[in-house]
Amino acid sequence: MPVVGYSAALEQFHPSDLLRWCREAEEAGFGGVMAADHFHPWTPTQGQSPFVWSWMGALGLATQKLTFGPGVTCASYRYHPAIIAQAAATLAAMYPGRFWLGIGTGEALNEHVVGGEWPEAPIRLERMIESIEIIKLLFSGKKVRYSGKHLRMESARLYTRPETPPPILVAASGPKAAETAGRLGDGLITPAAPPEKLKMLLERFEKGAREAGKDPSTMPRLLQLHVSWAPTHEEAVNNALKEWPNGGIKAPKQDIRSPEDFEAFAQLVRPEDFQGRVLISPDLEEHRRHIQSFFDLGFDEVHVHNVGRDQSSFIRAYGEAVIPALRQPATPSRQAPTS
Repeated sequence: MPVVGYSAALEQFHPSDLLRWCREAEEAGFGGVMAADHFHPWTPTQGQSPFVWSWMGALGLATQKLTFGPGVTCASYRYHPAIIAQAAATLAAMYPGRFWLGIGTGEALNEHVVGGEWPEAPIRLERMIESIEIIKLLFSGKKVRYSGKHLRMESARLYTRPETPPPILVAASGPKAAETAGRLGDGLITPAAPPEKLKMLLERFEKGAREAGKDPSTMPRLLQLHVSWAPTHEEAVNNALKEWPNGGIKAPKQDIRSPEDFEAFAQLVRPEDFQGRVLISPDLEEHRRHIQSFFDLGFDEVHVHNVGRDQSSFIRAYGEAVIPALRQPATPSRQAPTS
């Protein structure tokens, strides 16, 4: 059966509440957790932003089988990649076969807090590539050093490591990053988008994998999906506008620096702006069809974030009406991120 994951929005909720909901999600049939790695929430009203790496350690103990990972970490500004390699290796050693490492190019909202220039997208991609190279070197267990165009590391070695390094899943929303995911990573993470764009990203991902001598059919593809489900359409619309207005902002989000700036943009968001970005519907069958369409495109896991505050009702509804009704696509299944 296709894997539906629970997207843990640490920007919105207290970490202890999210642990409880992740236990509920596991009991309801969700297969994994994608945890947001933020320093700030998108808007002040969302109200939270705990440290995801502390939280994931607790998540491993609070659940039994769920796979999990950060969706996603930027390992080249707020963090040095050596620190992320150490954190990832520790979680993978503690929870064998359950942890995956999601890496992306970052957003100014979270990364500018340490100061310095926020560069253009091509530079951010270069820095992400260097961070992945450093992490993979450290996962080898050897004493290594690194000197790149942007990042450096003195002689270093990881002493606490898992028997098998955790898979590195690379976030991509554009063709160059998708090829990088295939070439350097072990899998792909991408946000929901129109089918034509997703097909292009998958093709570029597969191209990068083949050029690196890999079999792309064995590499996991994860998708993050934002929805607004509630008992009524009116409530679902209000939840989207109040709780997740950033989902309707059409300006490039990577360059917006503060929750207050996002709040100013959010004043302009109208219900129609969520079209194609956040599924707003009380109809669980519509949710099922929407999620099934991503599996049919070739994704292995769809991690769903319901933007409303009532997470328990959402988890229960999906567990009863959505997850059991999903079918395996006709295309050959691909391995899970931690298999």
